[in-house]
Amino acid sequence: MTIVLLILVCLYIVLSRHGSVRLGADDSRPEFSNFSWFSMLFSAGIGIGILFFGVAEPIFYLDDSGALGYPNNPHADMAGAAAIGHERAVDALRVAVFHWGLHGWAVYVIVGMGLAYFAYRRGLPLALRSSLYPFIGDRIYGPIGHVVDILGVLGCVFGVATSLGLGVSQMAVGLERLIGVSAGLDTQLTLIALISTVSILSAVSGVRHGIKVISELNIWVSVLVVGTFLIGGPTLWLIAVFGETMADYAVNFVPMGLWFADEPGPSQWQQAWTIFYWGWWLAWAPFVGLFIARISKGRTLREFVLGVLLVPTLIIFVWLITFGGTALHQELTAAGGPGTAGIIELVNAWNLPAALFASADGVAGTGALGWTLSALMVFLLMSWFVTSSDSGTLVLTTILSLGNNEPPQRFRVFWGLVIGLVAAVLLLAGGLKALQTALLAAALPLSVVILTMTLGVLVSLFQESRRARPAKA
Repeated sequence: MTIVLLILVCLYIVLSRHGSVRLGADDSRPEFSNFSWFSMLFSAGIGIGILFFGVAEPIFYLDDSGALGYPNNPHADMAGAAAIGHERAVDALRVAVFHWGLHGWAVYVIVGMGLAYFAYRRGLPLALRSSLYPFIGDRIYGPIGHVVDILGVLGCVFGVATSLGLGVSQMAVGLERLIGVSAGLDTQLTLIALISTVSILSAVSGVRHGIKVISELNIWVSVLVVGTFLIGGPTLWLIAVFGETMADYAVNFVPMGLWFADEPGPSQWQQAWTIFYWGWWLAWAPFVGLFIARISKGRTLREFVLGVLLVPTLIIFVWLITFGGTALHQELTAAGGPGTAGIIELVNAWNLPAALFASADGVAGTGALGWTLSALMVFLLMSWFVTSSDSGTLVLTTILSLGNNEPPQRFRVFWGLVIGLVAAVLLLAGGLKALQTALLAAALPLSVVILTMTLGVLVSLFQESRRARPAKA
């Protein structure tokens, strides 16, 4: 219900008179171009996760074997698409875009909007504590404010560390295919060390240099990779399925958001997938929200909400349906019959990192073109690793320095090391399961903070509106 409520607040902001309020003085204008802004939004807000789950998640929802002890896709089962086929493939994509679409980005919108509003419109620190100002005033600088910021720091550390842990496992598989190195734990820990170093250097260089440049590069390489899948894959089928999936999502995203599983099997599925994703979005919200606030000064609330909510979501839909749809088509048209292409077996064995590269083999083969495509995907994993980590480092140090847009470089180095160390420790402690547990533990208290922040923004906007009426009169 928290996520659904945040979507309603976003809709209200866009349609109300508050949408014309600017994040800053009335005459302020955006610091970054739209392309740079969208590039940083997408790179910071999604990163490694969409590559890790882009093929594996839709494939899991297509399967009907219940290999993990619960239904693969209760939504498809309820819609009558219980067997592997075209209808179940569309339902699989619908569930995937549901987990990565408007519901998640609404969380980022609210947190980013609240932080930017209080920082640039009200002159308060660019930190989570500022959202409490309408309720406790200057006491935000005391113990209550410290607790709220610490919760944000924990959510940021575990949220980014989860993505890094997922990413290095997939990078290791890619490097094994490219140059023959082992994909084991030693390689994954080495990757964390190497790329954390690059992330720290990027964070030290600041937003205008390292983060902005790498984010824009991510977009161009992503366009090349997605274009290869689209052209090399079943192009016309993907275009048709995109339209079917979008129509299905538009009809069902509200009831899907309100659905609560009350039977053991579907309940296990909902906990393992939907609840995990909502926890991931909530844990990432302080990190992504503050970073979005940091790069959004000068934009109106309406422009901010529409830009953050719709543009990255549309890009994600194209990505998921292109990657996931290509893998689904390979399974549907396999020579041995539907479901025999081998990607389902990889997912059921929980070898999720290999699923992406197996699908790429079906597009480009295993020759020079296939090697190049795999190399580009490994590069994307590494570059998104960097943008997630350096953005997280900048956000952490901004929170802990009470909203300083240019926090001391020694803080950036220290927290960049902390993020890498946490990712390494969680991998050593139990891999994906440990990462998921840490993420959900951080998300629960943050949901309370985010709801409070939402109320604080609305109260402040109404107060500002009331003050403006007598002035106009």
